Amino acid sequence: MIEISQFDSRPAYGRLAPDPRARTHLIAAEDEGAGAVLDTFADANGARARTILLYAEADRAGDRHSKQLACLGWGAFLPATSRGDLLSSLDGVLATATMGTRLYAAGSESFIGEVIARAAGFGVVPQSVIAEKRGSPARRVQCVHCKHVAEAVTVSPYTCPGCGQSLMVRDHFSRRLSAFQGVRIDAEEPGEIPPVQELSR
Repeated sequence: MIEISQFDSRPAYGRLAPDPRARTHLIAAEDEGAGAVLDTFADANGARARTILLYAEADRAGDRHSKQLACLGWGAFLPATSRGDLLSSLDGVLATATMGTRLYAAGSESFIGEVIARAAGFGVVPQSVIAEKRGSPARRVQCVHCKHVAEAVTVSPYTCPGCGQSLMVRDHFSRRLSAFQGVRIDAEEPGEIPPVQELSR
């Protein structure tokens, strides 16, 4: 389950674990999220038979994870060619999901956020999604000034592609937007921009 501290809006992720009460397990995983799925479900034969797995691998040249996952014998394995295709497939599955379906997400923080935001449109409570963060620390960031949303931001400050402002990436996470907030870093002292730092965790 995803927990959000009352003092920090940033979600804290745990580890995947099959819900023993679930009739159907619905997993959305991307890239390194495959490791979390394999760690959790590789030995769970009974659970796998009741699992729908949606998986997208960004690096199509290296489909190692897809091959490992495909041979495990899922209730349904739906490989996708991109994140967009995976999310479209997720819409289709959620539209026909029945009571007792538990949603899991594994991959980067931006991917998990998109899965949760998409699922919320089908009435899934965000905190009920079992998620494990794996892979890149890249973030999805919305500029609070021009509302542009940038994908895969790995440094702070960074230059907003929408308005050209130098933005500090805050730890404030909007569940509605599935994005962190970027604010102008030199608003008080124009031109005073600190050195770029890599984002962590």
